[in-house]
Amino acid sequence: MKDYLDLYTDYLISNNGLATATGLSAMTDGDVSHDQITRFLSKGDFNSKTLWKKIKPTVRQIESSNACIIFDDTIVDKKWTDESDIVCWHYDHTKGQNVKGVNLLNMIYYSNDVSIPIGFEVIHKYACCDIKSKKEHRRANITKNELMRNMFQVALNNHIPFRYVLMDTWFAAKENFEYIVKRKKEFISGVKSNRYFATSLEDKHQGKFQRVDALELGDKEAVHGYLKGYDKEVLLVRRIFTNKDGSTGILNLVCSDTSLDGDSVATIYEKRWKVEEYHKSLKSNAALGKSPTKTIKTQINHIFLSIMAVFKLECLKIKHHLNHFALRTKLLIRANQIAFAELQRLKGA
Repeated sequence: MKDYLDLYTDYLISNNGLATATGLSAMTDGDVSHDQITRFLSKGDFNSKTLWKKIKPTVRQIESSNACIIFDDTIVDKKWTDESDIVCWHYDHTKGQNVKGVNLLNMIYYSNDVSIPIGFEVIHKYACCDIKSKKEHRRANITKNELMRNMFQVALNNHIPFRYVLMDTWFAAKENFEYIVKRKKEFISGVKSNRYFATSLEDKHQGKFQRVDALELGDKEAVHGYLKGYDKEVLLVRRIFTNKDGSTGILNLVCSDTSLDGDSVATIYEKRWKVEEYHKSLKSNAALGKSPTKTIKTQINHIFLSIMAVFKLECLKIKHHLNHFALRTKLLIRANQIAFAELQRLKGA
C-alpha cells in the first residue's frame, strides 16, 4: 500500500507550482492516479493529534527543559476562493486591514536550534445575523486566545519540556498570562504602547499607572513593576530598532521571570522570530496557499500536509546543515539541469 502522506509531502517540497492531483499523478508517470489523490485528501482526517504522532520521536530527540514554545498566527491569502467557514475575512495586523483568506494559528517548539510544529488550529468563522442591523456576518465560536490556551494545555499533557512561552501583542491578555504562570511556566510577550504600567507596588495600590510608551527606557533596559489588570510583578523591557530607512522602531516586552535582566529577555525573545521563518517556509516551500482544493476538509488536510512538508525540511536541515530555502534551491537547480538535458536530447532527436 502506498504511503500517500509521504508522497504528497514530497510532492509539495519538490513541486514549484500549484499543488494539484493532476500534477502529482504526472510526476509519478501515472503510477498514482488523480482520483487516488483526491480520495486521500477528502477521506483523511488530519489534525494536531495526527501531527503529534508524526513528530513526537523527533521532539524527544531534541527536547530540553529550557526550550521555548512560540505562538503566532498567519493568514493564507485566498482572495479568489469561494467564501466558507474557514475562507473568510480576517484582520491582518501586518497590513492594517481585513483580508480574505485562511487564518492559521500555530504552536512551534524551539529547542537546540531546531523548530518543530507541535500544534495548529484553523480558525472557523460561522455565518450569523446581527439582531440590530439584521446584517449577516461571520464570527468564531472560540477566540484565538482560548485556542492558544487549549493548545498550551495539550503541550503540557504531552509532557513536552519547556520553560518560556513567547507571544506577540495579540496574545498579551491577562487570562493567558495567568494560565501560563499558574502552570509553572514563564512568558515573554510583546505589549502595545498604550497599555498602563506602575513602576512600584505602592503606585499600583494608589492607581498611579502610566502608559508604557511614556516610560523613558533605553534599548534592552528593564524595569520591574505591574501591568494594569495583571496582579503579579513583571519585568518590562524595551527594544529599540533602527529600520532600513533610518526610522526607529520600538517593541515593549513583558516577562514573568523577574530574575532575568533586559539583555536576557531580549535574547530569549529573539527566538520568536523562528515562527516567522516557519510561516515564510510554509508559504514559499510547502505550497500552503497553492492548493486548488474546494471543500473545508480537503483544505484543512492540505494545510496539515504543508505543515508536515516543512517538518520534513527541518529534519533535512538537521541532516544536511542547509536551511529550508537552500534545500529547495538545491532541488530546483537539479530539476532545471534535468529539464535542460532533456531539451538538448529532444533538439538532437
